[in-house]
Amino acid sequence: MRYRGHVLSTLCLLSALAASPALAQPAPMSAAEKQKRIDTEKELQSLAIVERKLLVPMRDGVRLATDVYRPKDATGPVPVVLSRTPYNFNFWDVRNGVPRDMSVALEAVKRGYAYVVQNERGHFFSEGNYDILGAPVTDGYDMLAWLKAQPWSNGRVGTTGCSSTAEWQLAVAAQGHPAMGAINVQGFGAGVGRVGPYYEQGNWYRGGAVQMLFITWLYGEQNQVRPMFPPDTPREDLIRASRLFDLAPQMPPVDWDKALRHLPVQDILKAVDGPRGIFADAMPVDTGGRMIQRTPNDPAWYEGGLWHDDMPLDVPGLWFMSWYDVSVGPNLAAFDHVRRNAKGEVKDQQWAVIAPVAHCAYTRASADTMVGERSMGDARLDYKEIVYGFFDRFLKGEKSERLEKLPRVTYFTMGSNRWQSSDTWPPAGATTKTFYLASGGRANSLYGDGALAAKPPRYAPPDTFVYDPANPVPSHGGNVCCTGNAVQAGSFDQRRNESRADVLVYTSEPFAEGLELSGPITPTLYVSSDAKDTDFTVKVLDVYPDGRAFNLDESIQRMRYRDGYDKPLAWMKQGEIYEVTLQPLNTSNYFAPGHRLRIEVSSSNFPRFDRNLNTGGNNYDEVQGVVARNVVHHSAKYPSRVTVTVVPAR
Repeated sequence: MRYRGHVLSTLCLLSALAASPALAQPAPMSAAEKQKRIDTEKELQSLAIVERKLLVPMRDGVRLATDVYRPKDATGPVPVVLSRTPYNFNFWDVRNGVPRDMSVALEAVKRGYAYVVQNERGHFFSEGNYDILGAPVTDGYDMLAWLKAQPWSNGRVGTTGCSSTAEWQLAVAAQGHPAMGAINVQGFGAGVGRVGPYYEQGNWYRGGAVQMLFITWLYGEQNQVRPMFPPDTPREDLIRASRLFDLAPQMPPVDWDKALRHLPVQDILKAVDGPRGIFADAMPVDTGGRMIQRTPNDPAWYEGGLWHDDMPLDVPGLWFMSWYDVSVGPNLAAFDHVRRNAKGEVKDQQWAVIAPVAHCAYTRASADTMVGERSMGDARLDYKEIVYGFFDRFLKGEKSERLEKLPRVTYFTMGSNRWQSSDTWPPAGATTKTFYLASGGRANSLYGDGALAAKPPRYAPPDTFVYDPANPVPSHGGNVCCTGNAVQAGSFDQRRNESRADVLVYTSEPFAEGLELSGPITPTLYVSSDAKDTDFTVKVLDVYPDGRAFNLDESIQRMRYRDGYDKPLAWMKQGEIYEVTLQPLNTSNYFAPGHRLRIEVSSSNFPRFDRNLNTGGNNYDEVQGVVARNVVHHSAKYPSRVTVTVVPAR
């Protein structure tokens, strides 16, 4: 996504790490850290030819601020590692009066690469207006052409980055520019439009419900009115000026936990005095209309910078994902799609790494990695060697011992807390197992009688709960990103939410033997409601013997889209029962003996997803909702169930 505040870190392998721009407050810098940065900059200057604040022209004349670092000792043209970002990469840390951490560029130069970083249009020293869906394709393509034409370039470019610094890569790679040699995409969900069963359109939706993370992110990114230098300003003056100010917007902090409750949704940014832009405002340039007004299959989603599964992607790929990221489902679907459909040997030139961390937090893993409240043990991995092994092979043409040893899929299994490998996803030998929802009609809350059974009950009374949009179930951890202080990503004990009567809880018997679930999890529900439209949410959990219930993944379905996102809206009728299958959830988790599988069903998970006001209206422009009486049916006739992917013991 084009998300989050910007931090450059060697440990994050050339990635733009993520933090909410509205709340990012840098910690005071120690004297040791300042000296380290000064020393890194000196070493970089000694080893690299440094060209900063180059303004590279795009096809429409707009110029994008670009920094180039290339080895002084190169005996000929060198390959290029390219990072394009909406975030601040200014070489000088204006706040602290010292250089930024330039170890990313230094690492690339030491390994014989030119490192090139560029701001997307409409950000910092780059000209033009920012368009979250349009310019990344043409600008990315034009930048590849510029790099290929440079006398110091060998014509092979590898792209890298996390989040917004990754998401532009897929659609650009699909354009087939000959300079595109390899992509390293990390946490790249907002670059994926439609793939397989997912119609998320860049993480804008999940199951037709709006994922509210974009509201907090656009608060800091959609500035269309900003200070700019005159077009004829000499580059030397731009470099000198960047030591005094970097054009970074100073956005006032926002209490997003409170702000996201504002109705109507389309006015949330206006209510916090945020900048005008593509979220809810008419723009001077046609960008396909206000984002909040679009439907999941709106033509505007197919006109911009998103990659869709009808676009060829024939480039070697190194794909980083994480279990507690917002986009792991469509990320995995994109990886699998390319492995099935790429041309020739490119099918087998794809590698995936799936880590047990939150968005873009790969290298923050430690000897005891905590993700929320759950320990993942030692989740470290040698990402830097993996990335450069990958680039060495496809940009230099050199054999890479590290890449030769890398399985096609390297994934971390939570619970057993270990890295595993497979040639495919799901892992080879995986089978499916189905658990059926059952109760005596009182599955409400942790204290009800909900159960997961091996067979559907012959007959069982349905479970009923009241969903009030004014009192939604609060998001507590989860597979999220970029919602400021409103939601913290990760795995948390869910018993607080499970005490609510509007949360249905279905739990299996304790497993006598360990069980590994690695792959998609597909919920199918039979539901009814007295509302014209409503939502149904599902959460999958690992219940420990002491009662703690840790969330693994979660999803939602807006009932108006139950027949398909490219189909006419389907309103509910009171008294009718509907079958609905949610988009697949995903995890890799080992349920040790004595642990139990749990499924939560409700109608809200807020503010992870926007509230359905149950009226059948637009939702985004409404201020008043209605209470819905929602029902989950489970019997031989209505076999509500969840189908999981089981990997045999090894």
